[in-house]
Amino acid sequence: MLRGDAQAEAVARIVAGTAPDVLLLTDFDYDHGLVALGAFRDLVAAAGHEMPHLFALRPNTGMDTGLDMDGDRRTGTARDKQGFGRFAGEGGMALLSRLPVEAAGVRDFSALLWRDLPGALLPVTAQGAPFLSPEVLEVQRLSTTGHWVVPLRAPDGGRLHLMAFDATPPVFDGPEDLNGRRNHDEIRFWQLFLDGAFGPAPEGRFVILGNSNLDPKDSAGRREAIRALLADPRLQDPRPASLGGVAAADPGHRGDPALDTVDWDGPEPGNLRVDYVLPSADWRVTGAGVVWPDDGTAAAASRHRLVWVDLLPPE
Repeated sequence: MLRGDAQAEAVARIVAGTAPDVLLLTDFDYDHGLVALGAFRDLVAAAGHEMPHLFALRPNTGMDTGLDMDGDRRTGTARDKQGFGRFAGEGGMALLSRLPVEAAGVRDFSALLWRDLPGALLPVTAQGAPFLSPEVLEVQRLSTTGHWVVPLRAPDGGRLHLMAFDATPPVFDGPEDLNGRRNHDEIRFWQLFLDGAFGPAPEGRFVILGNSNLDPKDSAGRREAIRALLADPRLQDPRPASLGGVAAADPGHRGDPALDTVDWDGPEPGNLRVDYVLPSADWRVTGAGVVWPDDGTAAAASRHRLVWVDLLPPE
């Protein structure tokens, strides 16, 4: 979510300086006409980089349910929405691209009910009873924001499938670990998708990208979920890195700080690796990194840093 002209311009300068072919924005408010996204595209163009193609779908964030989703005996609060949000569309996802989006081929799994995920790790009380009421289970979606599979028309005439998501933080809950379990399953969705659990997986090259809100070694959460995704042989982890992450490392950091992608206040949660670009194993990776300048530009733009990966088709 861009909170003012200065922040938007700082983000636009970073994007233009990196000059990606495709960009996934997370925590970007959604409006039906994509007016805000179009305005941001124009800012990036004014900064020197054209990305004419836009894509966004209504996110689950801020989507009203009419139910007491968090068990606090109130309804209508931000925590009672399908994904945390004070208004419909707050903190959604959006794509900017130099490659045409084949909108007719988009597959949107954002309406998948959490209970319908195979092996769903639903929250339970201390006594082992279901934490979510039957009424909530009837409507509770898996995706906090969304799970999209978006085909793009590649320069060679083929298709590149982007698999985008933005998972809930695995905190801000109680002993039932509702958010931790949901975060785990939002990440695990992609392996089940590649297994064919929701219909045929796309043929050809693909990239999983987004904010998992989970570090494989540090801070809270069920880290086995992101570790399993990173270890999946159908994917490769380019391990984008920066010197800025090393310079900003917090004491007690267990993971490699060069791989960190977000600058949260330390020592807890501190800087973490939560943002990922994971190409399918058949890509050639020619470069990768995290944009973490030390001149204050990144801090003015976002706590999250831009993660980039350069890819080429196999020879």
